[in-house]
Amino acid sequence: MPDIERLTKELNDFDPVKRRSALLRLAALATDNAFNPPEAVEVANMHCHTFFSFNAYGFSPSRLAWLAKERGYKLMGIVDFDVLDGVDEFLDACHLLNVRGSAGLETRLYLPEYGERVINSPGEPGVLYHMGVGFTSSRVPESAAGIIADLRARARARNRSMVERVNAHLAPVTIDYEQDVLPLTPNGNATERHLVQAYIRAAQRLSEPAAFWAEKLDEPREKVERLMGPHGDAPGFQNLVRARLMKRGGVGYVQPGPGSFLTIDRFHALIEACAALPCAAWLDGLSEGEQAMPELLDFLVTRGVVVLNIIPDRNWNIADTDLKRVKLRHLYEVVELARDFHLPLHVGTEMNSFGNKFIDDFDAPELAPVRDAFLEGAYFIYGHVMLQKWAGLGYQSAWAKTHFPDRGSRNAFFTRAGRLIPPGERGANALKTLDSNWTPRDVLRKLDAHSNLI
Repeated sequence: MPDIERLTKELNDFDPVKRRSALLRLAALATDNAFNPPEAVEVANMHCHTFFSFNAYGFSPSRLAWLAKERGYKLMGIVDFDVLDGVDEFLDACHLLNVRGSAGLETRLYLPEYGERVINSPGEPGVLYHMGVGFTSSRVPESAAGIIADLRARARARNRSMVERVNAHLAPVTIDYEQDVLPLTPNGNATERHLVQAYIRAAQRLSEPAAFWAEKLDEPREKVERLMGPHGDAPGFQNLVRARLMKRGGVGYVQPGPGSFLTIDRFHALIEACAALPCAAWLDGLSEGEQAMPELLDFLVTRGVVVLNIIPDRNWNIADTDLKRVKLRHLYEVVELARDFHLPLHVGTEMNSFGNKFIDDFDAPELAPVRDAFLEGAYFIYGHVMLQKWAGLGYQSAWAKTHFPDRGSRNAFFTRAGRLIPPGERGANALKTLDSNWTPRDVLRKLDAHSNLI
């Protein structure tokens, strides 16, 4: 259906008016049965970066909501680095398309308590990839507006500083941050991957770009030509440029320290002001910090963490059988540990690197022992989002803390609610009549009356 294909492409336009128009037309086609999407199945991808930070496929928040609709993914969530720019668009698109959605924020922090240990940022002691999930709006309360502005400003300053160092190394190939990098973004939030794209484009103006890159990256010319060729590996080449120039050991890299990023308490203040959920991020259990995972989780939970993020695919879908065995064991262990700490799981594929899947393989035998925990976590987060957005009764609300002072029972309630709340207008209508005078039992009875599970 050519109209579907064209409209789907328009969902990635940087113009929000064009994106919205395309989304409305696609929703209408689905409603009129001109396009019959598959019935949603029990799979979830709660961690998808959008083009407001970097999506390897150029997907906007609206496009990710449509991806879930057109492929029958029951639950979908976005996460962007340092900004909440896509939250409203994504949740509005999910509402229109009857998709169960959530939205989050990711950044890097510095933990002085772990200044001598690598945690989940390879080669960077004390640096922590960390998240907030379950946001319900792009708008930030005035009390936390300075924190979100600080995140964006710090990211911009790091990028500009990196461009200066890399320009000096790559001259005469140089880029201008405003003219060459920011146009690659819809709202001015550039990442290292945008810088890589800008440098590769700039080098294309040379008569022999492969020879240039071979010299600057200290790689054999034959290898570079193979990667850059018409049948080569463009994503692999981009990753090589980023690794050589911008990651640890590269000319653009500067070792982070205590002043490089926000503190965990300041970041959590932003998350909690937005009634969202502080979320730890687990890598693979191999670092010194993650080898002491009970200690790390104890530290993070005392600071307010209530969810744990996992990227499953990189922890089981591995060609090296010995490494796979080790990582899979760590995956099972951390899922069990999360259960002990009453931390629901937030899982997904990221989509911010070329080759990332659209959805995890929930039918893989390796994921059978943890599949239910993955889905329970997805429903938990969706339940919180809907109850917070439409009734103000989310996980962090005074209502929830009063009725469920312990996290275990609170988790169970929001997971159950997430399974019961229909997506879209049906779910919103079921929740709009609720208020803090309702008991949890009354809420579940109300939701059960509107549920597809009747």
